[in-house]
Amino acid sequence: MSFGETVLLGAIAGSTIYIGLPLGRMDRVSNRVRLALAMFSVGILVFIFMDVSSHGMEIVEEALDTYKSTGSGLPHTVALFALLAVCFTAGTAGIGTLERRLRGMRAAPRPPIAGGEQAAAIPIEELRGYDRQADEARRAALRTGMTIAVAIGLHNFAEGLAIGVSAKSGAIGLATVLVIGFALHNATEGFGIVGPLGGIKPSWRWLALAGLVGGGPTFVGTIVGYQVDSPSLQLAFYALAGGAIIYVVGEIWNGVRRLGHRELGLYMLSFGFLVGVATDLVVSYGGA
Repeated sequence: MSFGETVLLGAIAGSTIYIGLPLGRMDRVSNRVRLALAMFSVGILVFIFMDVSSHGMEIVEEALDTYKSTGSGLPHTVALFALLAVCFTAGTAGIGTLERRLRGMRAAPRPPIAGGEQAAAIPIEELRGYDRQADEARRAALRTGMTIAVAIGLHNFAEGLAIGVSAKSGAIGLATVLVIGFALHNATEGFGIVGPLGGIKPSWRWLALAGLVGGGPTFVGTIVGYQVDSPSLQLAFYALAGGAIIYVVGEIWNGVRRLGHRELGLYMLSFGFLVGVATDLVVSYGGA
């Protein structure tokens, strides 16, 4: 398969993420629907975490098996484990630290203390404080959605590497099945990005950027995979994605637990997980 054909397949696989993103523009959505969408996205993210974790462990275990059978390569195995540890920590604690600093930079100033000439200004300041709180809530929701897009993008970069490596090796049938499977799977990831936004209605510009962040790495990974086959690079992105997903799931859960409807949420979580498994089976059917 030529480089141009491979790049085209990677673009197709990554672009399907835009199928689910317009859902974020829906109006008049009840709390039950918001919770259902959010927990559906959590189910998808849980599957992605399981997927990236198993792939990452395979790389480390393969190096460990080599050391066990030959007695050489221990430094390489230790280095892979260290890479996994650093990248996973960067995806969890690293993102959490960055998020806290961003919130600190945007902290709203306190209204003036009652008394003197400032007393008359208190109602106006209180209204402004409410506006600031609403604006910060919107910013926080959009940051969470974009963080999900980043985590999905890291995962999709590793998927793109698989497409590129298969195409370069001449496994055209496998590469084609990978593209079909990843395209179907990526179509569900758009729901995972906008589901946790709740009542926040993102702009079309934000949705376009989120799709580029989440789906674009599939395209880039295809190009890189066609040129370079690096298990260490795959492991780094798998670990980053896994750590970011853990952080994001925690953020979503903190947001949705106040809405109630616990049983509905658990059913939707299961449904999202099973949808992820079903789409991934298409890839497994191709022998990936």
